[in-house]
Amino acid sequence: MNLQDWPEPIVRVQSLSESGLPVIPDRYIKPPSERPSPLITINSLDENIPIIDLTGLYGDDQDIRSSILNQISSACREWGFFQVINHGIRPELMDTARENWRQFFHLPMELKQAYANLPKTYEGYGSRLGVEKGAILDWSDYYFLHHTPSSLKDFNKWPAFPNSCREVIDEYCEELVKLCGRLMRVLSINLGLREDQLQNAIGGDNIGACLRVNFYPKCPQPDLTLGLSPHSDPGGLTILLPDDHVAGLQVRRNDQWITVKPAKHAFIVNIGDQIQVVSNANYKSVEHRVIVNSGQERVSLAFFYNPKSDIPIEPVKDLVTAERPSLYPAMTFDEYRLFIRTMGPKGKSQVDSMKSPR
Repeated sequence: MNLQDWPEPIVRVQSLSESGLPVIPDRYIKPPSERPSPLITINSLDENIPIIDLTGLYGDDQDIRSSILNQISSACREWGFFQVINHGIRPELMDTARENWRQFFHLPMELKQAYANLPKTYEGYGSRLGVEKGAILDWSDYYFLHHTPSSLKDFNKWPAFPNSCREVIDEYCEELVKLCGRLMRVLSINLGLREDQLQNAIGGDNIGACLRVNFYPKCPQPDLTLGLSPHSDPGGLTILLPDDHVAGLQVRRNDQWITVKPAKHAFIVNIGDQIQVVSNANYKSVEHRVIVNSGQERVSLAFFYNPKSDIPIEPVKDLVTAERPSLYPAMTFDEYRLFIRTMGPKGKSQVDSMKSPR
């Protein structure tokens, strides 16, 4: 498939939304089985993903530390998603990063168009995932950029506006790289491994880190479409800074969609497909999607902490036993992510199809 260019002219969803059209174009209407039916999205039990306070994770009180490790362990195994508070990142930095991006999306279109992206790298201002001609599209625009490794970090591909945007993004991403490193140590210890083993399995210090900022404009018919179709994240860990005014992320659990209620200044953490692979499916990535609404736009920042892209990723040897053989063949992340870049978001079909035949 051609990854040099998009198969059709790009339409900015924000422009559609702001044009005041009363109905959405057919390109965005999901088949009935994929629409966000109000019957299954209402949280009858008022469930929410676990909220974990990281205060004391590095303190001297072993009881507190072990309680936090246990909470993270059960959240990873039972949900694949959790929120963290008191995570060490300044609330002002979180708010400033989100507001900078909100301002970017409200710049005049010609300024944003200067950063229009292509499917080869996805870097820049985009409005679709996947290059399938005639595909049903999601109700969102986004901005994608690389932070790590430094060889891929190109400030010219980051927005120059608002004025302090690049410095804020850089500091924000640096802080999240550190937070992911801390969480990877916890995930490793919880698997009975040395604290650096999981990190080493994805490339040690040579990881990849990138940011995708999602903009979900108001939608006149939110019950017919989705902001982002169901998918699991292809990478390692994802750290999401959600909108502080309006919910929209839904997590699949026991065939129901649970709407996440974000805690103030919390990050939402989720396991990606590569952590499922290196943990030999002790941890599993989980499908999630985004619903939109007619009254309010949403902005969210998804930070992806990924393996070094050109090394084989496979289950850690210590997690492979006669009773639990290796479930996945070795594959580089470069090879793996071609799937979502070509096909767009498609549930968990890719990681499930990789399983070694029995």
